[in-house]
Parts: sequence; C-alpha cells; structure tokens
Amino acid sequence: MPANYDPTRLTRRQAMWAMACGVGVGTIRGAAATQFPKGAIIRTVLKDVPPESLTGGATLFHEHLSLAPDFMPRWMALYRAQNSAGSAAARPASTAAPTTPDLMHDIDVMSEEMRAAQKEGVACVVDGGHPDMGRDLEFLKQLSSKSGMPIVAGCGYYTQPFYPAEIATWNEEQIAQELIRQVNSEPVGVFGEIGSWDEITDTERKVFRAVGKAHVATNLPIFTHTGIPGKSALEQLDILEKAGVKPQRIVIGHVGNLVDPNVEIHKAICKRGAFIGFDRQGGAADARQVPMVVSLIEAGFADNLMFASDLSTPGQFKHNNGPGYAKTLTVWLPKLREAGVKEETLHGIMVDNPRRFLAFVPKNPRRS
Repeated sequence: MPANYDPTRLTRRQAMWAMACGVGVGTIRGAAATQFPKGAIIRTVLKDVPPESLTGGATLFHEHLSLAPDFMPRWMALYRAQNSAGSAAARPASTAAPTTPDLMHDIDVMSEEMRAAQKEGVACVVDGGHPDMGRDLEFLKQLSSKSGMPIVAGCGYYTQPFYPAEIATWNEEQIAQELIRQVNSEPVGVFGEIGSWDEITDTERKVFRAVGKAHVATNLPIFTHTGIPGKSALEQLDILEKAGVKPQRIVIGHVGNLVDPNVEIHKAICKRGAFIGFDRQGGAADARQVPMVVSLIEAGFADNLMFASDLSTPGQFKHNNGPGYAKTLTVWLPKLREAGVKEETLHGIMVDNPRRFLAFVPKNPRRS
C-alpha cells in the first residue's frame, strides 16, 4: 500500500455512515465490537491486516477486478447455450474475441474506479477470480498499491466449463494439494468463487470436496457460485460440511437468484450457520429481492446475510457512466432503507459480516 495509506482514516462518506449508524468515529477507528479469534487476520494482496482495520466502510465480498478479456464472451455463450439446449457444463466455452477496449486491465481506469468506490463508502473489495478465469494477481497488487484500496484475492477453480484440462484426470487429493500450494505461495485470502455451472456435476463435486480439504489444511474461508437460479445451494453446503468445513466459514453465493417469497432454502442455509450471498445487487431487477431480505432479517438472520454486486463488465464502470463498484451501497441499500431496514442492521451486514467471514488464523506464515 502507499506509504501514506491509513486503513483507519475515514472518508467523508464513511464518517457519515458511522454517524448515521449511531457509532462514533472514535469507536470506528478503535476496536470493533465484533470479536475475532486470537491471531486472526484478513489477507489482502499487499499485506495481512487486522480485521479491526476495516471498520470504516463496507467490504464487498464478491466482485471482479481482473478477468481475461474473453471470459465474459465465453460466459455469455455458455449461458445462452444453457438456456437454449439444457446444461452446458460439458461443452467447451466459446473463445469469441471481445470488441471493446480492455478497461479491466487499464491500471489508470481501474484505480479511478477504486477511488470512486472508496468515496462512496467501500473499505475493501474481494476479487472472486482465479487463474481459470484469467485473474492477474500482479495486476491486483499494482491496483491496490496505486488506488489505496485493500483487495482480497480469491483462488480455486470456477465451474466445469472453465476448468483446466488436468482437473478431469486429477483426483480430489491432487486438486487439494494444488490449492494448498497456491495458498502457501501466493497472497490469496479466500477460496472463491467456487462454483457449479447449472446442475452440479460429478467433477464439480470432486472439486468441492478438494476445496473442503484445502480449507481444513489452511483455514481459508470459502464462497461459492450456484447455478442460476441458485441451484445446488444446499448440496454445496452438504459437501463442504462433510469435508470438515464449519458453516460459519462458508458463503453460499447467488441465492438472491432463487426468488422465493417464503425464502425456505435461504432460511435452511442460515439455520445451519452459513452465510448466504445476495451478490448480484445494484440493478433494476433486484427490487424483487427486497422482501426476501426483509423476511430474513425479521426471522433473525441479519448476521447471515452478505451483499455484493459481482461486477464483471466495464459497461458498469463510472468511466462508462455506470454505477461503479459501489453500486451495492448506492443502488441496492436505498431500496432496503425504503423498506424500513435500519441503518444499524445495514452496517452490520456490510461492515461486520464480511470481516467475520474473511478473518482467519493462518496455519502457515505469509510468504513475502
């Protein structure tokens, strides 16, 4: 991070949030009420930080800051194929070349996006990519250093259409050992996003079991990608728990896509102690998820909720007159406020829950 970077220094927006939540700025700058295990850290790409250092704003637990230029064209081709002809899990992804500038690898543009997000109340961003999605770890380091935004990098494997070829022949122990190697040699702070494309496949189950083993060996938390609309959510949790992962170390992602007024699956996951991700927030379509979130809060599950936007296309950048990386705060949260959700509750979801999820006690020291 820059020499003058101070993780306890609040932007005007962050200070206003603290006051709106009824929390003094002095309290925000000091020890947080949330308790963490002795020795717990949050591993960012530049350094390990105490969880208490990220109390001055929101942590977005699932965004994308570095993707291969052809990742989204491949993703969209698979999504269209799935909708037109059933599951696409076994098909190779299209390699259609993008036709727009690669702004996601423009360090100046991305730094401005991060600075804009900071001004709107974001204190930390988790990048949910890894090598099979084209994530560039060195770029993330450069971006964090230039912008001053703490960034947590994910690692692992995404979904079967994007797996490297060796996953088909490796057993789960070989996959687990590769993941452990990544954690011990790279500045990664979370397994994620770990996914199933549509209906979960046997190969994806193998990867989930391997991720569970790697978690037990490293303590890194895990967040997932469930097939649209929220398919395999319960099975993902089953597999990880059976591998020895405590539910409190897991976010089951994209369950906001599972639109259910009774939020039965959502409640079932929360009752087991896991987090659930409403992580495609900040657009016109997310209004239908407001009553679901309100129902979960009223049922006592505010401590299990996680919000983010999964931003992955430059069309949403401030640079392109979009809402930017803070859209979870600027577009989604106002809808919840209008529905009567209290500021104190929102602060807990956006500030405290991600820190509880990301904080872990490393089993091995960080390598420089």
